[in-house]
Amino acid sequence: MNIIIPMAGMGKRMRPHTLTVPKPLIPIAGKPIVQRLVEDIAKVCGEKINNIGFIIGRNFGDKIENELKIIARSVGAEGEIYYQDEALGTAHAILCADKIMQGNTIVAFADTLFKADFVLDTTKDGIIWVQKVEDPSAFGVVKVNNNNEISDFIEKPKSFISDLAIIGIYYFKDGDYLKNELQHLIDNDIKDKGGEYQLTVALENMKTKGTKFVPEQVTEWLDCGNKDATVFTNQRYLEYIKETDLISESATIENTVIIPPVYIGQNVTIKNSVIGPHVSVGEGSLIEGSIIKNSIVQTNNQIGQSNLENSMIGNFVIFEDTPNDVSIGDYNTIKQ
Repeated sequence: MNIIIPMAGMGKRMRPHTLTVPKPLIPIAGKPIVQRLVEDIAKVCGEKINNIGFIIGRNFGDKIENELKIIARSVGAEGEIYYQDEALGTAHAILCADKIMQGNTIVAFADTLFKADFVLDTTKDGIIWVQKVEDPSAFGVVKVNNNNEISDFIEKPKSFISDLAIIGIYYFKDGDYLKNELQHLIDNDIKDKGGEYQLTVALENMKTKGTKFVPEQVTEWLDCGNKDATVFTNQRYLEYIKETDLISESATIENTVIIPPVYIGQNVTIKNSVIGPHVSVGEGSLIEGSIIKNSIVQTNNQIGQSNLENSMIGNFVIFEDTPNDVSIGDYNTIKQ
């Protein structure tokens, strides 16, 4: 099995946090989003993962590239780095990893996480991972026939056709076939109205040629598209793993109430505070005289005399204020 993860986007909806760190590297319960994605795919794919291709921008730098390779090795795979120099659509992004596009292949976009209780059936031609949603008009959806095969792909339907939304993870039995279909779009300059090459066009072409796609429904679909969604996803992951010890032995906690589930990283110091529930605190942070719940506090921060909820604090932030709901990027200082 090979996995391809396009993640070269700018993450504009997550600013200011993505001004210094690519969105897929933002931590969820102590691990980067993309690591959570890789680990969860490994749990359901049912076979050895050989290669993971990360499609990134050239400006990500060596440190991030090395971190991605370590993430791949954590599930027994080789990490391969590919660059997308122009934002020309999903089909173009995936094709950047054409060297590993062979055999069983999963394509997973790095701004979505999931929980599932199935084992992937690799005998199928293709599997589109879906989730039922209340308002299908905001999503790409699939229509299914009586044989549980996908008969149509519809983007943001104005009237009800299906409530099975595509979550952004796809399985293909024949990676070479997918590669050829994506290349066909490029070679023939087949673009959407926005001037981009799209995976959904290739899926439609493959279906027309006889490929039988089936849906596989996940139990929960978690978005990391903006601050509020990411904080909620952090909450859900802390709930999933709450039986695990998530407080580092190197943390110093004095005169403080901890309301689980929480994640507290290495060398964190917390004094005279109330932390939790649903709080992640990254390594090296200092928190004093504060109440924090349902928030992500990243690394090397100093937080004092604050009351935070539904908040997201970047790295190397000094924060001493009383707002309840904030989103603060790296290297900021905010005091009363």
